[in-house]
Amino acid sequence: MSDPHSNDPAGGPAKGRPAPRKSGARAAPREKVAPPTTGHSWDGIEEFDNPMPRWWLWTLYATIIWGIIYTILYPAWPLPGGATPGILHETARKEVAADIQKFQEMNAPIEAKLVATPVTEIAANPELANFAQNAGHAVFQTWCAQCHGAGAAGAKGFPNLLDNDWLWGGSLDDILTTVTHGIRNTTDPEARFSQMPAFGEILTKEQIGQVMNYVMSLTGAAQDPAQVDAGKQLFADNCASCHGEDGKGDRAQGAPNLTDSIWLYGGDPATLTETITNARFGVMPAWQGRLTDAQIRSVAYYVHSLGGGE
Repeated sequence: MSDPHSNDPAGGPAKGRPAPRKSGARAAPREKVAPPTTGHSWDGIEEFDNPMPRWWLWTLYATIIWGIIYTILYPAWPLPGGATPGILHETARKEVAADIQKFQEMNAPIEAKLVATPVTEIAANPELANFAQNAGHAVFQTWCAQCHGAGAAGAKGFPNLLDNDWLWGGSLDDILTTVTHGIRNTTDPEARFSQMPAFGEILTKEQIGQVMNYVMSLTGAAQDPAQVDAGKQLFADNCASCHGEDGKGDRAQGAPNLTDSIWLYGGDPATLTETITNARFGVMPAWQGRLTDAQIRSVAYYVHSLGGGE
């Protein structure tokens, strides 16, 4: 008997309709379709060519649009005479300059007070001392740490500012003068100046070895005691005028103390021989003209406070 709802007179399923599944029968497995690939293959591993997620694409388009808007609003495109200024005419440099100007105006009163106060009296004023300490630390880290180190411990050829060994004096006034005018530079006529002769042009190698041994004997480290006596006489004739007869130096001339085992360039035989033969000529820039008077006083106060100041 045919199904009254069927269009097939033979009683079979209607055309275009699936045949009813028998009870307990399993559905036929779907046919697997290989995803498209880019054609690239490495060691048998192929790269699929699937479309990107919609959210990712819209995000990409949004960033592109924002990038175009940004280049219109702010400086961006390089030109022969400079970058495009942007509609807003705003730059990060202008913002930084405005912030600097703001803080300079805020600090102007206390900086004027700092400049008007003798440097030796700063410590007596807690407000000034606190400002000088913090401002001096900032100046030191910006301008001085490259040579003296972030912790002011110095390096070969650059003095340690933490100890109490000073070539030109460690009082506040001495440090202020050194920072202001510098050492052996050609830009400031008041720079501290001293020059050690290159004794390689005056003494023989043998005599230089004798002087080196005598200098090392001042700290009990002579390499050849037999040469010390000869070196002592050579030292008296050639070196004592600056370093003193006892080798303890002369701050008025910037001549270092040779008896304290503190060496700017090194105290081993090879380094001392090099120093005596060719001399040294370290230079410190004059900070007057580069830094404000308030900054110079602040950094001088900060250096003095590190523990080595007298």
